[in-house]
Amino acid sequence: MKAKTRFILIIILLAFSGIFFIGRDEALCRSSTKPASLLKRADQCRNRLYHSAKKRKYRHYWLNCINRYKKVYARYPKTDQAPWAIYHSARLYVRLYTYSGRSKDLDEAILLFRKLADDYKDHRLADDAQYLIGEIFYKYKKNTSQAYVEFLRVDIKYPSGDMRPRAKKMLDRLAVVLSKNDEQKVSKGLAASASKLSAVNDIRHWSTPYYTRVVIDLSSPVNYKYHLLRPDPDRKKPRRLYLDLDNARVSAQINTSVPIKDGLLQMARAGQYTNNSVRVVLDMGSIGGYKIFHLYEPFRIVVDVRKNAEEKSKPNRISLAHKKRLPAKGIKKATSPKNNVSLAKQLGLNVKRIVIDPGHGGKDPGCIGPGGIKEKDIVLNIAKFLARKIKKEIGCEVFLTRTKDVFLSLEQRTAIANMKKADLFISLHVNAHRNRRILGLETYYLNMATDERAVMVAARENATSKKNISDLQTILNDLMLNTKINESSRLAYSVQKGVISNLKAKKYKPVKNLGVKQAPFYVLIGAEMPAILVETGFLTNRTERRRLVKKRYKERVAEGICTGIKTYIESIDEVYQGGG
Repeated sequence: MKAKTRFILIIILLAFSGIFFIGRDEALCRSSTKPASLLKRADQCRNRLYHSAKKRKYRHYWLNCINRYKKVYARYPKTDQAPWAIYHSARLYVRLYTYSGRSKDLDEAILLFRKLADDYKDHRLADDAQYLIGEIFYKYKKNTSQAYVEFLRVDIKYPSGDMRPRAKKMLDRLAVVLSKNDEQKVSKGLAASASKLSAVNDIRHWSTPYYTRVVIDLSSPVNYKYHLLRPDPDRKKPRRLYLDLDNARVSAQINTSVPIKDGLLQMARAGQYTNNSVRVVLDMGSIGGYKIFHLYEPFRIVVDVRKNAEEKSKPNRISLAHKKRLPAKGIKKATSPKNNVSLAKQLGLNVKRIVIDPGHGGKDPGCIGPGGIKEKDIVLNIAKFLARKIKKEIGCEVFLTRTKDVFLSLEQRTAIANMKKADLFISLHVNAHRNRRILGLETYYLNMATDERAVMVAARENATSKKNISDLQTILNDLMLNTKINESSRLAYSVQKGVISNLKAKKYKPVKNLGVKQAPFYVLIGAEMPAILVETGFLTNRTERRRLVKKRYKERVAEGICTGIKTYIESIDEVYQGGG
């Protein structure tokens, strides 16, 4: 009887267990299908809305569907349904804008598309979201420059994405529009100064047997054209490159004949070609190629000349075209160094020569703190400390772009690095911010700006304004082709880590690590070697200002930068030791 009772109890327990497990499985099944069910309901809401002309007139119907999608990605962010919900929410906001006319709806759409592109970057919809951001700026916000940046992100971030061909077509179309805008700006400048001729105020040059930069300074914008003339042996004339500048005159103060004689260029000559035009002639020797472009504020025309690549002792050097300095909103924040195989390691390069650039100088003090503390003085001190440390601990040749309080143009600093055939270029600066509580150190390498603060830092260091964004497409295309970005990224991370680690080891508190970022610093554009810009602290922050005026702290910063450079060089040297 007892045995029978126990048997019955076991049967009952098994039955309850079966019910429990079945119930649990059903609950799990319901849980896994919950986001799919919510997404389906949201889709149905959207479809009903799109098919009802009456509902589309009322905002609350749109928001009802948007909120249904929000439940999906807010509650189940790690499911496959989440990116679809974000995508459809953003599309709803865009279509809602066509009825509401509220710019806030477009802003909401952009935020959602960015969330999709950033948080789900490997999802099939990520490139679609990035493309649609560009479309919003182009079609609705009428911001051609920003649209170009957004379409360019598709090209850079999603090389295998199905939206890349469409993005490339838009880039080609917008390049034409931006070029026309540039021409219109020049035309306005020309119209404003039509009553008087623009003065050719100076012809400057920096040159080596491998690289020469000539800059023609003018008092106002001019139209110009250039042409390459073949050599004329009968008249003993070398190959010549001439530029005709319309509505211009030769200033009485300039030297109209500038000898260069570096093997690439022999001479630069300026003359009054007609009553209202100037011809600038460059007598050329052995050159491989040249590039001509103009910059604003003040207006100047730049000619870069390089030797044939095969004639160089280091054929691996790839040039990056120099473009007008400008801050530009850009792509993703750098969260880790570029993980490509080191270009330097592939080519078996080493670092023998480093150029250090103390920012600002002379008439350009940089940022100024209480008591007349100037950025230009602080960075010159750090640069000198750093030069001594590098020579002693690494054994490299070191050159400073300036060793005293003199003014150097941004294009001159890069030209110096190229002329010295430097293997690394380090530009030193001190930061500033309207919020005095902001502090920390950060390192930049050349690329599109990562965030609004990076834009502002670039704007301050470039000493220019956002209104010069009209030739954005050319500078960004050059950035994409610049293989030195990867090496600069590696160098930036090594230096940032070296500085932060050294300051923390010396017991400085607080030491804020603002990380490595990307921005279009003009002083880095054109560098033919890995190049970075180090912001060594905030002069506007009381704690860091007190540190930056002290010799010991500046030495510590220099030690950290030196450590970072050494780490970077050691990573390259692994190739010589049989490393991967």
